[in-house]
Amino acid sequence: METIDFSARSSGVELLGITKRFPSLDASGETTAVNAVDLDVRDGELVTLLGPSGCGKTTTLRMIAGFEFPSEGRIMLGGRDVASVPPNKRGISMVFQSYALFPHLTIYENVAYGLRVQRLPAATIKAKTEAVLELMQLSEMAKRYPNQVSGGQQQRIALARAIVIEPRVLLFDEPLSNLDAKLREYMRDELRKLQKRLGITSIYVTHDQAEAMAISDRVVIMDGGRIRQVGSPREIYERPESRFVANFMGKANFLPATFEGREGEAARVRLKGGRAATIPRPGPLSLGTGSAALLVVRPEGILLRKTGGMLSGRVLRATYFGGVVSYEVESEGLVLLVEGYNPQVTGVFAEGEGLGIDLDLESVRLLPIES
Repeated sequence: METIDFSARSSGVELLGITKRFPSLDASGETTAVNAVDLDVRDGELVTLLGPSGCGKTTTLRMIAGFEFPSEGRIMLGGRDVASVPPNKRGISMVFQSYALFPHLTIYENVAYGLRVQRLPAATIKAKTEAVLELMQLSEMAKRYPNQVSGGQQQRIALARAIVIEPRVLLFDEPLSNLDAKLREYMRDELRKLQKRLGITSIYVTHDQAEAMAISDRVVIMDGGRIRQVGSPREIYERPESRFVANFMGKANFLPATFEGREGEAARVRLKGGRAATIPRPGPLSLGTGSAALLVVRPEGILLRKTGGMLSGRVLRATYFGGVVSYEVESEGLVLLVEGYNPQVTGVFAEGEGLGIDLDLESVRLLPIES
């Protein structure tokens, strides 16, 4: 039986000043979809491009695949510039949102298709196809057609067809978006396990924050055709460099404050309403004394109590999810998102109830107001 191991073949990808311009709809000029993007994807790494619709992530992926050619810049694959190389010459496979399976071919024939295009010997095609079908747990349904299996199985067929040709890089264009929520969560975990097992360099496009956090070695946050921040899911969640990134990668509260100075690595601020606070790990600062700033506080970084606290507030809404209660709390004219855990022990605040609010200052991030 063939063994599946891409670690020796997998290759890093480097984007150098990649720009893509399209003619505007009214033919009066050009629209820049991707603007001077630099990115280094290391061998065996899974990097996710994350951002809102129209941010340039899919266009970037299509340029790496060869379906679009960059207006400027270079795409380096294994040290070679492939920016003008056709897709079939790049050694790259892509898994699409729609799966793009051939309905008239069996599952076996779908998976074997790429090997037949390469005109490999019949014995090699058979061995490689059977190995990948076994890897993807599809062997027992090899003779069925795509319309005879579930959506999750179709996704596995598309992935099997992509990896059977042993690509140097594997690309994913929102491959799980057509699945229901529970199956999507299961398949993202299976996909990540497979990618780590094979050690294949992978670039993944999604607009789903939870998906990006669950599968990625690093996440690339894009907006307006540019990269806003690159880092591990934890780095981006805990240390966002802008309001956009904080707001896009999970939920966040933004509390206006005035920067009053430094105390070593810590920062002194004054909140709206006059309460002073010291932020132990505020992040890199370029603020002058008296500058307006924003405190970035995640919902789990806010503690509600019956009395006392740094701030006072009132519950506008309480939504019970079992292990978590999601609150909307009004304080100083702001609506704060708060998550309270283990309500069986901590209890549930009622809508309309007054309460005290504390901030977990260890987890607060400080940003300039204009970020």
